[in-house]
Amino acid sequence: MIITLKDGDVTIALRPDLAPKHVEQIKKLVRQGAYDNVAFHRVIDGFMAQTGDVKFGNSSKPSFAPSRAGMGGSEKPDLKAEFSNANHARGTCSMARSQNPNSANSQFFICFDDAAFLNRQYTVWGQVIEGMDNVDKIKRGEPVQDPDKIVSLKVAADVK
Repeated sequence: MIITLKDGDVTIALRPDLAPKHVEQIKKLVRQGAYDNVAFHRVIDGFMAQTGDVKFGNSSKPSFAPSRAGMGGSEKPDLKAEFSNANHARGTCSMARSQNPNSANSQFFICFDDAAFLNRQYTVWGQVIEGMDNVDKIKRGEPVQDPDKIVSLKVAADVK
């Protein structure tokens, strides 16, 4: 997948071998354009950048509510956890969820640094293979004031 950010592109290698249902759902949402204009609502230095609230975090939709970003998902059903032994290292893409392990829907995060304490508790679905320097430039905050957004998110195979 290719995420276009304000500072440039980020290429993510998908891991359907680890999380086939999560990869499938993300690809469906990407192909609907659901992630375009979605804010990075929770960005913690040295930890991760979280985005993907397609309900309250999309700045181009009437439902955009910065104070509620992080509380929504998509119209698709929540997913059963697909935990693995994959390490949450720098550049790991993993699903955000509530306390319920089977509550991942559309939100995800990208690790800035090693976060091994998340291993086997969150579903890893991808790995940044290019452009991590652009992820490093995402504006920090919890919540983020005037947050950076996903300009666009595409499945690389669909880009001509």
